[in-house]
Amino acid sequence: MKVVILAGGLGSRIAEETHLRPKPMIEIGGRPILWHIMKLYYAHGVRDFIICCGFKGYMIKEYFANYGLHMSDITFDLSQNSIEFHRQSAENWRVTLVDTGENSMTGGRLKRVASYLRDEEAFCFTYGDGVSNVDIGKTIAFHKSHGKQATVTAVRPPARYGALQLDGNEVQGFVEKPEGEGGFINGGFFVLSPRCIDRIEADHSSWEGEPLMGLAKDGELQAYFHEGFWQPMDTLRDKNHLESLWQSGAPPWKTW
Repeated sequence: MKVVILAGGLGSRIAEETHLRPKPMIEIGGRPILWHIMKLYYAHGVRDFIICCGFKGYMIKEYFANYGLHMSDITFDLSQNSIEFHRQSAENWRVTLVDTGENSMTGGRLKRVASYLRDEEAFCFTYGDGVSNVDIGKTIAFHKSHGKQATVTAVRPPARYGALQLDGNEVQGFVEKPEGEGGFINGGFFVLSPRCIDRIEADHSSWEGEPLMGLAKDGELQAYFHEGFWQPMDTLRDKNHLESLWQSGAPPWKTW
């Protein structure tokens, strides 16, 4: 199965980082968040990636062009102009990088890679700026079981502020970031039939708009409920939180 990852947005809400690099290339633990997302899929046997590039997409292309060099022990014989690889630890990935436009919306980017998905029964689709410990294998199995065109992973958003533990007016303690707040939201990590792409009009189309709403209206959208870890990287605060989790030695999204 293939997975399409959106990696072309401007990331304006984390401009402290994205003025230098595209948002999916912002590093957590010394590796781009895009790498963390790909490792999640790879842990569940998905190795064929289609990356929708846009803003500063050349940086993503350069990263993968040099990936083998970064992940290997190498001897350069300058007199012979030769390279000898001693130990390669690069993953068994197939990565297709597609320029989907500087200003395309999320739906428009997906529509631009439709030709790479023509022969697929179903494919995975997600955003390039969030991590989770969602069981990709189970989302795929769930999608195949219900027979509808689309599956969305439903998650509870992480709390952005600490909470008071109260007994009447008495403050008895604090909870730094209580788990979840409110109802379920779209957590990404979709599984889709290629027929869903026919609902996307053009570059200006947002996937979360008419295409997704139309699927729901037609009874073609099912929710896979994930109660575990899920965290987007929308702001510098989110990035720093993810970095602290990684540095703790037990990041909850690391399932590989």
